[in-house]
Amino acid sequence: MASRDYQEKRDFIRMRVETPVQITLLDGEESYSGTCVDLSGGGLLVEMQTLLPVGTLLEVNIASQHGHSPMLRAKTKVARVVSQPESEEQPCKLGLEIEEVITD
Repeated sequence: MASRDYQEKRDFIRMRVETPVQITLLDGEESYSGTCVDLSGGGLLVEMQTLLPVGTLLEVNIASQHGHSPMLRAKTKVARVVSQPESEEQPCKLGLEIEEVITD
């Protein structure tokens, strides 16, 4: 039986999602697409085909499914990379840390 004294160690609650995300390198013109599978106030987990190194700075855009302004637009940094060799469609997961939410 799980202990009721357990405290969440994270500052933000994670939400499981499965929504498209557009990713642009902050130091260039390269853009990628992927799937956001996990979202919190501090970061997101993205599945995609392209492996980006830890420390890479990115802008992410998650669009509203209703055609409104982006649901989330933020500057992020790749905090971790997990390889998924069993998946041909999305061979890696990127853990992205939100550095700044863009509000304009």
